[in-house]
Amino acid sequence: NAEYMGMNNVLPCVKDLVNDNNQHVKTALASVIMGLAPIVGKDVTIEHLLPLFLAQLKDDCPEVRLNIISNLEAVNKVIGIQQLSQSLLPAIVELAEDTKWRVRLAINEYMPLLAEQLGVSFFDERLNSLCQAWLVDHVFAVREAATNNLKRLVAIFGSSWARTSVVPKVLHMSHEQNYLHRMTCLFCINVLAEVCDVGLIEEQMLPVVFQMAGDSVANVRFNVAKTIQIINSSIKAQNKNLSSGATSQMKSVLERLVEDTDVDVRFYGQESLQVL
Repeated sequence: NAEYMGMNNVLPCVKDLVNDNNQHVKTALASVIMGLAPIVGKDVTIEHLLPLFLAQLKDDCPEVRLNIISNLEAVNKVIGIQQLSQSLLPAIVELAEDTKWRVRLAINEYMPLLAEQLGVSFFDERLNSLCQAWLVDHVFAVREAATNNLKRLVAIFGSSWARTSVVPKVLHMSHEQNYLHRMTCLFCINVLAEVCDVGLIEEQMLPVVFQMAGDSVANVRFNVAKTIQIINSSIKAQNKNLSSGATSQMKSVLERLVEDTDVDVRFYGQESLQVL
């Protein structure tokens, strides 16, 4: 049968190729090796293939590591996330800080699936800190993916989880010296506004957005105007309303931005004011 054939004919070759000196050979192998799991089945995968996956996750060549991470789903379907995470999680955590940004990005994009399968307590204990660290990654694509992940994570774990485990950390970024981190704070608020309840938005997020309207960097100020518009649209989409106090404060912040010294800030302030 397929398992027997795989064990006797294919696996010895695969084991040799994992240790091949040529990185192109190892990269090609890494792009297809995960496809063996459904063929040979759960037991053979756990006993014989997992050690090979682990070796490849630690390979010196970033393309090899990337190919394994990008194809984890095939193995997940065969052995389940619990077994997968026990075996590979230490290596995955290590790759979260990989020097190659594409590897960090690939791990990043796998997080919501891990979160959904492993549950909230495991996620908070082992993975949440990685997701927060990516928000201040020096590569924009990684920061952007981490920001978009927040929305998916809150959709999985709920608004009350966001209130305690995500929002305080995001809002703390509004005080960072690096203006890119302050911008990321606003980008996170944009995506969180789509999935968080109105109370959380009004109590915790809006005060920080209003305070950032006085930022010294024009890019941050015009993004404040955009964020106000996005929050307003998100709340309308939920068929909810902000309190009259919050709405009038939004208006006065935008009126201040319309008078800004910077042309872009004035433009986005005006645009947001018109749709308020």
